[in-house]
Amino acid sequence: MENAVRERERSMAGMETPSLPRDVKVKLAELELELSEGDITQKGYEKKKAKLLAPYIPQTAGIDPFQLEPRLAGPPQSFSSAVPYVAASRQSKSRASSSRDERYRSDLHTEAVQAALAKYKERKMPMPSKRRSVLVHSSLDAYTPPDTSSASEDEGSLRRQGRITSTPKQGHLNVEHWLNKVIQSSSTSSSASSTSSHVGGKPTASLADLMAHTHLENHSAPPDVTTGASEHVTHFERPQVSSVRGVPRGFNSSSMETADGVPVNSRVSSKIQQLLNTLKRPKRPPLKEFFVDDFEEQLEVPLADPNQPKPEGLQTTPLQGEPLGVVTNWPPSLLAALQRWGTTQPKAPCLTSLDTTGKPVYTLTYGKLWTRSLKLAYTLLNKLSSKNDPQLRPGDRVALVYPNNDPVAFIVAFYGCLLAELVPVPIEVPLTRKVILDAGSQQIGFLLGSCGISVALTCDACHKGLPKSQAGDVVQFKGWPRLGWFVTDVKNLSKPPKDWHPMIRDASNNIAYIEYKTSKEGSSMGIAISQAAMLAHCHVLSQSCRYNEGETLTNVLDFKRDAGLWHGVLTSIMNRMHVISIPYALMKVNPLSWIQKVCAYKAHIAVVKSRDMHWALLAQRDQRDVSLSSLRMLIVADGANPWSISSCDAFVNVFQSRGLRPEVICPCASSSEALTVAIRRPGNLGGHFSGKMVLSMNGLSYGVIRMDTEEKLSVLTVQDVGAVMPGALVCIVKFDGTPYLCKTDEIGEICVSSRASGTSYYGLPGMTKTVFEAVPVNAGGVPVTEHVFTRTNLLGFLGSGNQVFVVGKMDGLMVVSGRRHNADDVVATALAVEPMKFVYRGRIAVFSVNVLHDERIVLVAEQRPDASEEDSFQWMSRVLQAIDSIHQVGIYCLGLVPANTLPKTPLGGIHLSETKQRFLEGMLHPCNVLMCPHTCVTNLPKPRQKQPEVGPASMIVGNLVAGKRIAQASGRDVTQFEDNDQARKFLFLADVLHWRAQTTPDHPLFLLLNAKGTVVNTATCTQLHKRAERVAAALLEKGRLNTGDHVALVYPPGIDLIITFYGCLYAGCVPVAVRPPHPQNLATTLPTVKMIVEVSKSVCILTTQAILKLFRSKEAAAAVDIKTWPTVIDTDDLPRRKPPQIYKAPTPEMLAYLDFSVSTTGILAGVKMSHEATSAMCRSIKLQCELYPSRQIAVCLDPYCGLGFALWCLCSVYSGHQSILVPPLELESNVSLWLSAVSQYKVRVTFCSYSVMEMCTKGLGAQTDALKAKGVNLSCVRTCMVVAEERPRIALTQSFSKLFKDLGLSLRAVSTTFGCRVNVAICLQGTSGPDPTTVFVDMRALRHDRVRLVERGSPHSLPLMESGKILPGVKVIITNPETKGPLGDSHLGEIWVSSPHNATGYYTVYGEESLHADHFNAQLSFGDTQTLWARTGYLGFLRRTELTDATGERHDALYVVGSLDETLELRGMRYHPIDIETSVLRSHKSIAECAVFTWTNLLVVVVELDGSEQEALDLVALVTNVVLEEHYLIVGVVVVVDPGVIPINSRGEKQRMHLRDGFLADQLDPIYVAYNM
Repeated sequence: MENAVRERERSMAGMETPSLPRDVKVKLAELELELSEGDITQKGYEKKKAKLLAPYIPQTAGIDPFQLEPRLAGPPQSFSSAVPYVAASRQSKSRASSSRDERYRSDLHTEAVQAALAKYKERKMPMPSKRRSVLVHSSLDAYTPPDTSSASEDEGSLRRQGRITSTPKQGHLNVEHWLNKVIQSSSTSSSASSTSSHVGGKPTASLADLMAHTHLENHSAPPDVTTGASEHVTHFERPQVSSVRGVPRGFNSSSMETADGVPVNSRVSSKIQQLLNTLKRPKRPPLKEFFVDDFEEQLEVPLADPNQPKPEGLQTTPLQGEPLGVVTNWPPSLLAALQRWGTTQPKAPCLTSLDTTGKPVYTLTYGKLWTRSLKLAYTLLNKLSSKNDPQLRPGDRVALVYPNNDPVAFIVAFYGCLLAELVPVPIEVPLTRKVILDAGSQQIGFLLGSCGISVALTCDACHKGLPKSQAGDVVQFKGWPRLGWFVTDVKNLSKPPKDWHPMIRDASNNIAYIEYKTSKEGSSMGIAISQAAMLAHCHVLSQSCRYNEGETLTNVLDFKRDAGLWHGVLTSIMNRMHVISIPYALMKVNPLSWIQKVCAYKAHIAVVKSRDMHWALLAQRDQRDVSLSSLRMLIVADGANPWSISSCDAFVNVFQSRGLRPEVICPCASSSEALTVAIRRPGNLGGHFSGKMVLSMNGLSYGVIRMDTEEKLSVLTVQDVGAVMPGALVCIVKFDGTPYLCKTDEIGEICVSSRASGTSYYGLPGMTKTVFEAVPVNAGGVPVTEHVFTRTNLLGFLGSGNQVFVVGKMDGLMVVSGRRHNADDVVATALAVEPMKFVYRGRIAVFSVNVLHDERIVLVAEQRPDASEEDSFQWMSRVLQAIDSIHQVGIYCLGLVPANTLPKTPLGGIHLSETKQRFLEGMLHPCNVLMCPHTCVTNLPKPRQKQPEVGPASMIVGNLVAGKRIAQASGRDVTQFEDNDQARKFLFLADVLHWRAQTTPDHPLFLLLNAKGTVVNTATCTQLHKRAERVAAALLEKGRLNTGDHVALVYPPGIDLIITFYGCLYAGCVPVAVRPPHPQNLATTLPTVKMIVEVSKSVCILTTQAILKLFRSKEAAAAVDIKTWPTVIDTDDLPRRKPPQIYKAPTPEMLAYLDFSVSTTGILAGVKMSHEATSAMCRSIKLQCELYPSRQIAVCLDPYCGLGFALWCLCSVYSGHQSILVPPLELESNVSLWLSAVSQYKVRVTFCSYSVMEMCTKGLGAQTDALKAKGVNLSCVRTCMVVAEERPRIALTQSFSKLFKDLGLSLRAVSTTFGCRVNVAICLQGTSGPDPTTVFVDMRALRHDRVRLVERGSPHSLPLMESGKILPGVKVIITNPETKGPLGDSHLGEIWVSSPHNATGYYTVYGEESLHADHFNAQLSFGDTQTLWARTGYLGFLRRTELTDATGERHDALYVVGSLDETLELRGMRYHPIDIETSVLRSHKSIAECAVFTWTNLLVVVVELDGSEQEALDLVALVTNVVLEEHYLIVGVVVVVDPGVIPINSRGEKQRMHLRDGFLADQLDPIYVAYNM
């Protein structure tokens, strides 16, 4: 057979297309197109293709080509195909032996499930990865080398460490030498990314790729396989910088062959590939056109299926039950019956209670019940309070709190309350302290409060078990009213005087008792039952069940509510029956106990649930001598459940040989509101034979009854629940809206009109009217009868023989995409998948949650402790397929929790609303979880189609017509300032320093503080000048350097760095600041230093003695060969020499210094700063911040690149102000150092980074009072600026401002700056000008590159803060990154900048200046085409505000939205990672940090778990939900990691690309990885 398959596949594959007829070729091409568009599934495609090619394939003898299913080789991983065949053979045997009608067999469902699973091909789904042991934590350093490049990781100043960053260089063998040692060559995993819109159409090469001579030019972004068509990734024309992506250690090029850019040898990437294969053709209806506006993302409204079945029958009519018989000696009330039996038959047994071993503990007689109830009634009315102030009056409500093992105390308390004319409200026992916090218990408290209950009755044993206060009173439970507890044991009861007799009235419409029910949402409601209804219900049950005096009834159910109460406490008293009450605790120990008691007591009736029958079946093998011949009626209280039919059938099959007659089984349907709705009569009384129907599941989902004659897979076999109750009228109405009568073939809500039903929801008149006073109307809207009906919450229909069929409950109804599914049906299907192997039968919860405007189905089951991960995952995947096949609905989330962890109801069932609540709050703690959003979510907005670009003329006209101005703004004009002459003199910083040393020699420029806040180093103008001269002399003598040579400055943050910078300028050299290596982590940080030295072509290194020792240590030699370093000069003790002359650059355009930095996308880029640009930048900052020699500023920044370097080393020399330098590293040992310094020196202007601000916010949150006591006062601060290259972090700046408001910090003081590689200082708030403004924009519009302002708090609003004021001399314009045309101010575009202090270009190892010229010399495609602009690579927009600046002009605010390279282009829209991350961070309290990136168009979310590892799996669903709800994106992979794993650089920016490389190389040691289906 297999050979035949192979032969056929070969012939299909090898078939020459030219040999096929033309029309077949055309059809094949059309099929290919359908497949690529996603209009047809892979399976459908293969089927149609096979059909087309069949006539042209040579047939193998005896094999029909259409019967062949291609089989996958290899061991069965997910779906064992062997199972169905075994099942089928068993089924054929069972069929032969069974004489019943085949169509109605209840094991049909199991068969259907097996057959459905057999249909699926073997398909590998990626199993989630779970950390096996918490002990096996590899250290972070093993895979995240801190980036010691300038401006990147701050080793140790933050809790995280970044990753090694490298730059390509050709022809340098020594680079290859150390690289191979450290990195052992890298993969190309980072080479092609669908995340970054890499520019120039060329992916960034990583250093190791170049070393390995890998040519990556042909690699494009990996194809998008999730939408059928390849996603269009825009390549901007910004050429790539010379920089390179960092390479995580441990990559090995030999093992990382890439296929379409996907590394295939790491475990993670192979799983992702598996996931992509699974998602290749998601079963999803094609999306319609439904966009109204370009950015109004309309969610798809599921359209009605034109082929859906519709009801075709006639309108139903209400069905009348048999007349209620008149019995002559029927007592006028239940109390009258009790009085009769208590006085005339005092010795007759009433109730026997059993202990957990099954032994009878006590038998209560009718005499004892009567006398004790009398005593209790008397005590309650007379002894609980004084005569003047009775605590209880007739009609008051009283709580009955009795455990399930004490029916005797309960029945006495119940009848005692009735005799005292009090209203009993039976509730569950709040047994443990844990329950005090339980939502269900709180809801009960709410019910007690609404009923006005002040007294609770209980028994002694229960009272002892309740938690007590120190005074010995029962504690007040959370949400409960204050209660007085009274113990009803005999010793506490007073004997009434002889003249005291209770009034035994005829049954009236006063409330007899209140039964509570829990709604779908978890709220508790009290249903009031009147005395007349209670009596009528007893009458109705007695007639239906043919109860006789003195019969014995075994009750397994909860005697406090529902059928357990109605049969075991009320109707039994009416008929003087003897009840054997089986406690739940006994059933847990011995599931067969109820059958043994039926046998022992020769019971005539048993009241059970299908669960009890099922348990008995499992336990019956050991019992040989039980006989059920005495039973004349076995009431199945949950006969309406779809799985009860299989329990009933199996029970009859097994116990028929033990005397059980099949007609004894009597399923019944009941509801809390209408009490008993229908019951099958014992012994088929009145000719009602049991009815079964096989219904089409598809029909049911549309609310239509379709009999299924063939044995199809998706069918539901239902059994009748008997006839309508005597004296009742039943009709079926539409369950939503007006109660119109249904048609005969339509499913609706069963409504009952009867004297024997509940009267109201206590205290809820509105809901009472809807439920208890429904008036059914016909199609014309006319009431069909004068009776009012009660809605039962049951869904069903009326069968042919006046039988009632129930197909589900309103509470279990889930409406997904317009189709209805019943939770119980889904449970039944899940149970049919290898039912007893992996999960517990009664411990499955199915409910729906609302995500993205539709209900999504969640299935949670308790997993057996012995089930392995693989077994469980296999079971989960089989359940998914079975439900998909049988119900045609996708499961959104399937979770397995450890045994006994789902919240329980008192009798062991699952507390559904509490389970749902825990799921939504992330408190369920599953041990396995499988999310399938790709299959379920079919109402996403349509992917955005890029419109053809409009030309420049129409763009300008369009903006004019719309009244939009071109988005362009500028800072103040520098030519207007009075310092113009000075500015012309101060073109070279070296000259400025020389001049200051002569004019103000003793003026202090720099103060350096240590962790204690003491000044450890200072520099006046003359000290700085003289020490710089020594450095220059050393460079020329020791280093023998020539003019223009590059020198690396490797210093910790301090004054030495400043001195050597000016020393280099004096010697005519070009300085390059480099972060020193971390002494504790040399292996990874030293190679990075070496790399920057290599890339910058530095011929000499200046450093301190301590760092020089590090370079020469053994550890360093292991990382970098000591001989490969250039000349290293230690500048600690230089001789007092002067250089022959101070170098003077011939033109200001010459190179002053190189500024190297790592971008957030992991790219190391060096830019060239000329003397002219350097002095222009210093002048702009001086003017903006009003810096003069008399001023002081405090700087707490890393001094290695960008604005941090400029403020630390350059500005004080230019402006003459004094800089107080606070190294961020020192804050680790003294968090308050920076703020204390600001206060001590009364600083007006201060600069910090986000990481410093975060450390202060987290570290000083609780210490503001202590700081105040120390005298810290921040009222002096006029402006505190956060130096950043990103969107302002409003949440952080606001919490910082609020936190330190108590220390005098003005709420207006905090602002941000903005700079980037092409211009490190574009915006800076400064000391004058309007406060920074905040606007709220529509996030959905932003995805379409539009800016639409909305009100604060409106849905999808995103707050954006202005990034400071544009600096003097700086002009910015917003442009379209693709067309390079200017945009209007309602558009989001790339920020371009023109300014005298723009950098002059990238410093590149290639020397291909022309390639990168576009970044620095861009011109607009229309409009002002003359000006040269630099492209920042950041997206933003401009807004003209109502505020005025110093010149009186209206102020233009610049808002930075995010880096263009970081944006994720998904579904044709542009997303900013930070927005998705903000949503994710809000979704659960234990998420400490989050980062997102994409891989092959799958969205990957990495979350850091700051909590116990058992919470890890809770996060998967919450993360998926929030991203769907707020961003309309499906998360592909959720990775849960330890805190500190997401790399963050010294500026506090996430290094998402480093993280992605680590993830794909399997280096994150994640706690859990979930691959969403």
